[in-house]
Amino acid sequence: MPKLSVIVPFYNVQQYAPDTLTSLRSNAREDFEFILVDDCSTDATSDILTRAERELPGAVLVRHEKNGGLATARNTGIDKARGDYLTFLDGDDWLAPGYFPRLLASIEQLGCDFVRTDHVQCTARARSIHRVPHGRRGTVMNPREAILPADRSTSVDYAYAWAGIYHRRLVDRGLLHFTDGLRTAEDRPWIWKLHREADTFAVVGLLGVYYRRGVASSLTQIGDVRQLDFIRAFDQVIEETARDAEGEKLLPKAVRTYCAIMTHHLGSIERFEPAVARKLRSLCAAALKRMPQDVLAEVMDSMDVQRASALRRVRRRPVAARTMAARTVAV
Repeated sequence: MPKLSVIVPFYNVQQYAPDTLTSLRSNAREDFEFILVDDCSTDATSDILTRAERELPGAVLVRHEKNGGLATARNTGIDKARGDYLTFLDGDDWLAPGYFPRLLASIEQLGCDFVRTDHVQCTARARSIHRVPHGRRGTVMNPREAILPADRSTSVDYAYAWAGIYHRRLVDRGLLHFTDGLRTAEDRPWIWKLHREADTFAVVGLLGVYYRRGVASSLTQIGDVRQLDFIRAFDQVIEETARDAEGEKLLPKAVRTYCAIMTHHLGSIERFEPAVARKLRSLCAAALKRMPQDVLAEVMDSMDVQRASALRRVRRRPVAARTMAARTVAV
């Protein structure tokens, strides 16, 4: 049985897939498997993966008959994985040689449910190191202790699934799967669930993942209706956190993060088509009305004037009953 399963979704990344696969080869080991999920690519990515299935040690190729998005592709990989530990990589990113053996050694030594790592962000030729916003390194802790404070960046704001490694017992407990069909912000309910419900975690100062930013085909660069799935993602965070035994304590952090993401999208609304922009405003208005109003009021009072004013303007918009209850996004 494999010691480590690496789940790598691919969708129309023919320009970058060869570098990704080369870096996997430089991390191969007899007890590693690489689950390559082709999410119904329409370019040459599928041909590249066909060759990789033959040439990459430990490669397991899985093809989707229709495009399901990143969350669904990762779930396919999780269901296929056989390793004692699991980790992720995106199909347009790459790794330093020997990174996965070092990552595996870190969690085996610490013996915790999951480990989070730093990463290198790459925009064109620029490189910058991004750290997990958590001060204690190499110390096993209760992940709940890393959710707060509400007014500072914490581990739940560092939601990159590929920046870490996860024990199989999280799969067995139903904590590692993503919300199926989410097309953006899929990491947000996932990281909150891990921090609320897993027993132990640690942060290590290990670099080796190179995260490519500014990719034209990346959803973060495209202003279409799929971007509005952040509403569904954060509604899930709010709903699940409200049900938690410590919901009253944790909700201000969840609401504050939701509002910050909302103002980010509203502040760059010109990149959306007019129909999508109208939908964004309408969905934001409904979401603000669904939030716990006492918590929302405290959060907005603590925000800067510009962002708080933007949210108050949106909240005053009339909202149709069907939009108020909506949990799906469509135009």
